[in-house]
Amino acid sequence: MSANVVKSARTRGMVVFFAIAFGGSWVAMVGARLAGMSLVNPLVQLTFAFLPAVGAVAARRIGREGFGDAGLAWRLRERWRWYLIAWLSPLFLAFAAIGVAAAVGETVRLSALGDLVPGLPGWAGVLALMAVVPLLTPLYWGEEFGWTSYLRPRLYPGRLACSVVSTGLVWAVWHYPLAFLGYIEFANPVVGLLVWTCSFLFQEILLALLYLRSGTIWAASLAHAGNNMVLMLLVDTVLEDSDTTTQTWLPVVPLAALCALVLYAGRHRLHTVPDRQLSPVA
Repeated sequence: MSANVVKSARTRGMVVFFAIAFGGSWVAMVGARLAGMSLVNPLVQLTFAFLPAVGAVAARRIGREGFGDAGLAWRLRERWRWYLIAWLSPLFLAFAAIGVAAAVGETVRLSALGDLVPGLPGWAGVLALMAVVPLLTPLYWGEEFGWTSYLRPRLYPGRLACSVVSTGLVWAVWHYPLAFLGYIEFANPVVGLLVWTCSFLFQEILLALLYLRSGTIWAASLAHAGNNMVLMLLVDTVLEDSDTTTQTWLPVVPLAALCALVLYAGRHRLHTVPDRQLSPVA
C-alpha cells in the first residue's frame, strides 16, 4: 500500500480520535452537569474518562494501524522496577510538596490525614491509599491509552521533546471545561488554568518517560492513579485551608524538579529509547 494511502488512513484516525476524545468527553461533562450530577463523583467521571481510550481504539481501527505499539503487555516480571517507581513516586512527591508548603508559610495540618479513612490514624490512611492505587490503575488506563500510548508518538514523530510537550498541552486543554463545571474552582481562572496546565505538562513528561522505559502503558497508568489518589489528595487534605490555586501549584514544584532531575540524568541516553515502530497498515 502506498505511503500516501497509509498517511491518509492515519490522518483519518487522528481526526476520529480527537472527535471522540474531545467532542465526546466535553459533551459528557456538560451533559452530566446539566443533569445535576457532580463531576467530582468518580462514577460520573467514568462517563468521559474512558473516551480517550475509545477514541484511540477507533482511530487504530480506522487507520488500520493495529495495536503493536500500544504497550498493552503488562511486562511485570522484567519491568517490576518501573512499576515500583510508578507506585512510590507520587507519595514522595506529595511529601515534597507538603515540605514546600511549610517552607513558604502555608498552614500544614498533618492531623487532617486522620480524616482520609474514618477510624484509621493518618499513617494508616496513607498506607490504605497506597494499597488502593494499584486497584484503581485500570480506571486511569482510559486516559493513558489515549494520550500517552496513542496520541503522543503521533504528534511530531521522531521528535520526543515536542511530542511530549504537545501531548501535555493537549491533555491540559481537555480538562479545561472541568474548571467551569464544578470539578475544580479557581478564584482567578486565567492564573488557575495556567498553573493547572503546568501540572499536566510536567506529569506528562514523567508519564511518557515511564512508558518509554517500561515499554508498557500500565506503568504510566499506575503513576497516573497515584498522582490523583495520593499526590493531589494528600496535598489537598493537609492544605485544606489554602486556596485551590495554591493547592495546585505546590505539587508543580516537586514535579518540575523531578522532571529536571530525570531529564538531566538521562540526557545522554534518552535518545536510545525510541518509540516502537508504528504498526504497518494492513
